[in-house]
Amino acid sequence: MQTILGANGTIGSVLTKELVNYTDKIRLVSRNPRKVNESDELFPADLSNPAFVDQAVEGSDIVYLVLGFDYNLKVWEEKWPTLMSATINACIKHNARLVFFDNVYMYDINAISHMTEESAYNPPSRKGAVRKQISQMLMDEVKAGKLMALIARSADFYGPGNDKSFANEMVYKNFLKGRRANWFIDADKKHSFTYTPDAAKATALLGNTDDAYNTIWHLPTDKNTITGREFIELFSKEMKVSNKLVVMPMWMVKLAGIFVPVLKEMREMMYQYDRDYFFDSSKFDKRFNFKTTTYQEGVRNTVERDK
Repeated sequence: MQTILGANGTIGSVLTKELVNYTDKIRLVSRNPRKVNESDELFPADLSNPAFVDQAVEGSDIVYLVLGFDYNLKVWEEKWPTLMSATINACIKHNARLVFFDNVYMYDINAISHMTEESAYNPPSRKGAVRKQISQMLMDEVKAGKLMALIARSADFYGPGNDKSFANEMVYKNFLKGRRANWFIDADKKHSFTYTPDAAKATALLGNTDDAYNTIWHLPTDKNTITGREFIELFSKEMKVSNKLVVMPMWMVKLAGIFVPVLKEMREMMYQYDRDYFFDSSKFDKRFNFKTTTYQEGVRNTVERDK
C-alpha cells in the first residue's frame, strides 16, 4: 500500500496518477478525498488530528506527505510540527517509509542564487523557520536509524490545473482575465520554476527507489535559467496576448497586503524576488535518466491542457 497524505492538493492529485506505474494499491487521505484511479482507496481524515494520521498510515509501505496548509504563518506554526511529529511516529510504528514533499524556505538568503541539497539552513523568514524545524525533525529520526525517509524538494512551481502557484495565479490567470501579469520587486532577476507533472513523476520515482532514501533530493527543474520577464513572455506568446506587466515594489506589496491577506503573508518572502533564484537539480539529473520539461514545453502544456 502506498498512501498519500494530502491527496487532493496540487501535487497529490498528479502523484496519484504516477503511482499506478508502481502499485495498484493507493490510499488517498484528505478531508474529502476523490478517486483519480478506479482502484484508489479513499480515507477521509482530518490530518491535524494525530490519531487519524496513525490510522491513515497503518498498513502502508510508503507514505507521501504532500499536504499544503493554508498560506498563513499562524496556521503553519500551529499545525506543521504537530503533523510532522504524528507522521513520523506513525511511520516508525507501522514500519512505513516516508517521502516528504518540501520547499526551499529554510535555505540561507545567500544560497538563493544557487540552491543545492547542500545549501545551508538559515531561514530569513518565520515560515522558513517552520520548514527548517520540520525537515530537521524528519532527518533527525533518519540519522538515529529509526526511520527510512527522504525529502523531495521543489522550487516554486507551475503547471496545468495548478491553483496554488504564484506563477499560475499572477501571470497565466491574469492573462486569461484580460489583465496584466504581476511580478514582485524585480522581473529581470532569474527565477527557477518546477513543472508540477515532473515533480510528481520524480517523487513517485524516488519513493520507489530503495537507494534514494535517507537523503535530500531537488526535484528535476529546467537548468536553463529564465528571468521573470522572460517567463511571462512565454505565456503571452503562447496565449497570443499582449505582454503587459506590473512589477510590484515592496511598498506596493505592503500596501496591497492591507486588503489582500495572501500578499500580507508573502511580504517576508520578497527576498526571493530581489535577487537571482536558481534551483539546481543536477544531483537528480545525474542519478536518474529523466527528461526534464523545458519552460517552453511546460508553458505550452499549461495553456493547452487548461483550455
